[in-house]
This record gives sequence, structure tokens and C-alpha cells, in this order.
Amino acid sequence: MNNRLRDLRNARGWSQQHLGDQLEVSRQSVNAIETGRYDPSLPLAFRIAELFGLTIEDVFVSPSKEK
Repeated sequence: MNNRLRDLRNARGWSQQHLGDQLEVSRQSVNAIETGRYDPSLPLAFRIAELFGLTIEDVFVSPSKEK
């Protein structure tokens, strides 16, 4: 699953550590999600979307739905 997490995080000037602290996950988890090595659990995906004021669909994109 692809995502816009890195772009959203960078637009706010947040480090991976800062985002991890906000989400109560490790910096390594943030990195793994950003690089597509790990898909977040549904509760974590909801927390990410809520933190950025977006829907899950606005943050996470399945490969078949990409243009």
C-alpha cells in the first residue's frame, strides 16, 4: 500500500521521531510505513489520518487505484 505520509510529515516540518511520538510508535515504525515495508493496523491508520485532518483514503492509496 502506497501512502503520502512522508509528504504530509515534511509539509509540517516534522521529523519521523516527532510523528512517531505523536502516534505513540517508534521512529522506525514511521520509516517502515513511509517506505511501504509495513502497512499500519487499521487503528493506527485512523490515528494517522485524524492527526493530519484527512480521511484514510487521502493518506493511503492502494496500488491499483494510483494514476
